[in-house]
Amino acid sequence: MLERIQPTCADSRAAALSRLDQLTKPRGSLGRLEELAVELAAITAQPLPRVDPPAVVVFAADHGVAAEGVSAYPQEVSAQMVANFAAGGAAINVLARQIGAHLEVVDVGVATSCKGIDGVVIDRVRDGTGNIAVEDAMSDEEVQAALAVGMRAVERARRRGCRSLILGEMGIANTSSSSALLAAWTGLRPQQVVGRGTGIDDQRLAHKCHVIERALARADVDADPLRVMAQLGGLEITAMTGACLAAAAARLPVVMDGFIATVAALAATRLCPTVKDYLIAGHRSDEAGHGHALAALDVEPLLSLGLRLGEGSGAALAFPLLHSACAVLAEMATFADAGVADEPS
Repeated sequence: MLERIQPTCADSRAAALSRLDQLTKPRGSLGRLEELAVELAAITAQPLPRVDPPAVVVFAADHGVAAEGVSAYPQEVSAQMVANFAAGGAAINVLARQIGAHLEVVDVGVATSCKGIDGVVIDRVRDGTGNIAVEDAMSDEEVQAALAVGMRAVERARRRGCRSLILGEMGIANTSSSSALLAAWTGLRPQQVVGRGTGIDDQRLAHKCHVIERALARADVDADPLRVMAQLGGLEITAMTGACLAAAAARLPVVMDGFIATVAALAATRLCPTVKDYLIAGHRSDEAGHGHALAALDVEPLLSLGLRLGEGSGAALAFPLLHSACAVLAEMATFADAGVADEPS
């Protein structure tokens, strides 16, 4: 998979830039929208890119570290929310319908299997991860298996004709694993990257930081990225990493959601730095570590709405900006088409 990931297309980037400068507007007057159009042209290797329809893939899994009391919700909520996704009642269902996305929910490791829930893809690696405070989250083989789950999801989306990818997640305590990974890869202290997740109070927040300190103390943070993911990661986080790799190999733009999805994307860039050029930051979430994760990737988000839900919700809200960028590039008249002078007097 890594060998299939190529740099984005310089020729398409140049063609999009040239066309933007010929459109009936002052050069650069559409700001970030123009930059986005150029990024999408380079990613897709199409001077006039298309991103519709998008695929929204929500990966669900549980985390053993929930046993440490780091979340405001019990682990049973993961399976209950998967059922809600399947029934069409979650925020991401509403937002996916709004943007005409194909939505898929994948059980990659919910503690209580989601077999029997109509509409859920069952592609399980194991029943949740180990408790990272005292043991590795996964074996090396399980990391590889979870990466493959994400890659298979992208292939299914491609077969359906999807032209872009939005990644979401569901997993009680997954902000803990994400915080541990981010701290391991940036050298930041847990107090800098650990947030309130599902809405924990100050006392539980301090406890959560202590749990992450314990996890980092027992881990080899200087190991290769896959080993670090095995020690500290999550099944759904790893599946999202695999999806990022597969999307980059297929020249699909990846719209990153919040903290957890961004850490998964950061993991993908640790495995293949070229993946960064296929990533678009949908929004800046209200989770404490997300700004640090975005900084580690050196990307600027399209939106900042104070969200901290996950599920792919922030990325879905940002997606219409991608659609608009493509439409402006393809549908606006050039100065020559409109008979308008292209130089100010």
